[in-house]
Amino acid sequence: MSSYKLLTPGPLTTTETVKREMLKDRCTWDDDYKNVTQVIRKQLLDLAQVDESEYTAVLMQGSGSFVVESVLTTAIGEEDKVLILTNGAYGERIVEMAEVLNLQHVVYSVPYDEQPSSLEVQALLEKDPSITHVAVVHCETTTGMLNPIKKIGEVVHSFNKIFIVDAMSSFGGVPMDLSGLYIDFCISSANKCIQGVPGFGFVIAKTEALEKCNGQARSVALDLYNQWEVMKKDGKWRFTSPTHVVAAFAKALEELMEEGGISARYERYAENNQLLRSRLAALGFKTYITEELQSPIITTFLFPHKEFSFEHFYHEMKKAGFVIYPGKLTDVDTFRIGNIGDIHEEDMLALCEVIENYMVVKNNEN
Repeated sequence: MSSYKLLTPGPLTTTETVKREMLKDRCTWDDDYKNVTQVIRKQLLDLAQVDESEYTAVLMQGSGSFVVESVLTTAIGEEDKVLILTNGAYGERIVEMAEVLNLQHVVYSVPYDEQPSSLEVQALLEKDPSITHVAVVHCETTTGMLNPIKKIGEVVHSFNKIFIVDAMSSFGGVPMDLSGLYIDFCISSANKCIQGVPGFGFVIAKTEALEKCNGQARSVALDLYNQWEVMKKDGKWRFTSPTHVVAAFAKALEELMEEGGISARYERYAENNQLLRSRLAALGFKTYITEELQSPIITTFLFPHKEFSFEHFYHEMKKAGFVIYPGKLTDVDTFRIGNIGDIHEEDMLALCEVIENYMVVKNNEN
């Protein structure tokens, strides 16, 4: 299989050294391996800028959606009600999970190109005091939107509610002080901004909030509380863990620190994103959302004209060594290009040159 630069919000392009960590087999019961898990848990708390006396980290097998569902099924009891904020496909997936799990819930939905309003969240909490939890996606990769979790968190905290944040595509790439944002459950995945590979996700939870979840889970495998109870003792996972992926993630965390931490990675991602948007703007590609709402993770572009064939464009980019997101989630014709992972300025420059040459050829044909 050919090697491509993956310009998606995960799985993404990883370093050769991260991939090499997966060449060694490891035993889930071995003390050295369990210690790797414990070190990872501590490193995640450091990245979240929180103290071990208040927060804990739990690793969970599966994709990011598995981990989101583990939080919903564990943290929200039968008498609770969750307010779900949506402005994209991933917020809507949380709604779908709530429906399947038979959770009491209410939805506050805004168009994909808008942010949810903290004032509206306040009004909804005032109107319905039975709401106990609020859930939102931080970086909605449907569009590249970065939602205002600080303002929303302040409102949620003022009402003494539990705040759940899906930071799947932002944690590790966008600086976050979980305590200052009043986040009770922060969810992310190994194969996003920390630049590991798919196979598990993690939750950074306020210990006090997690302790109240004992016995609430509607799932055996996705019981976040029971996972934590076992893992916190010595690093053992309840069920078979993705050992190769965990080792790769430990290496990815090491490389994140070598790069200069989250602030340095954020700067690289932001520079990648700015370069991409400015060069494509000159070619007539307009973005789906305004610049002030844009995350440094992924950008959604409108088709430049009616005759534009995304399928042809996609395959030409792939021939040149770049795989972008093959499909749209918006109600208008768009496509997405991510710029996270082991992607640097020279990669973005090369991509932009390929796109520029493509557009010259297509314009000449027309």
